[in-house]
Amino acid sequence: MKTFFEAQIWSMKDKLYRMAFLWVKDRDVANDAVQEVLEKAWANKEALQKMDNPAGWLVRVLKNQCLQHFRQDKKWEPIGEREFAESETVDTDFPEAYKRVFRFLEVLPDKQKEVFMLREVEGLTYEEIADHLEISQDQVKVNLFRARKTLREHLLNKANHGRKN
Repeated sequence: MKTFFEAQIWSMKDKLYRMAFLWVKDRDVANDAVQEVLEKAWANKEALQKMDNPAGWLVRVLKNQCLQHFRQDKKWEPIGEREFAESETVDTDFPEAYKRVFRFLEVLPDKQKEVFMLREVEGLTYEEIADHLEISQDQVKVNLFRARKTLREHLLNKANHGRKN
């Protein structure tokens, strides 16, 4: 039989890594952030067992860890002023299909990107996303709708530019 830590915390490590990588776009930094979160979870395992939503706690700690990385490296920029070069946004070890998806996601505002990834990639429910991001379920739905709409428009524009008239 698995312990609480193995069943509820350790089983989240892959999801946590994917979220961290989405935020920091660097494999080593994402791994370090997840390691820090798991160490904090281990140190607080008794308190986590009593929580209603330990996964939400893990995501909040991970987000803070990633923000700390940006603060330390002085890479922190207000949302909206960020522009990504293609080399920064896509890890070269990923297959081309993944690279294209990450490039398409870069057109989204951060909140929409987070909601989209948590719903479409991680398969979380609206309620879980709302808990993780500390927003209402209505905000989750609005952000997801806008993300899908923006991606659809972006894909259609790319497809139309590729056609010869």
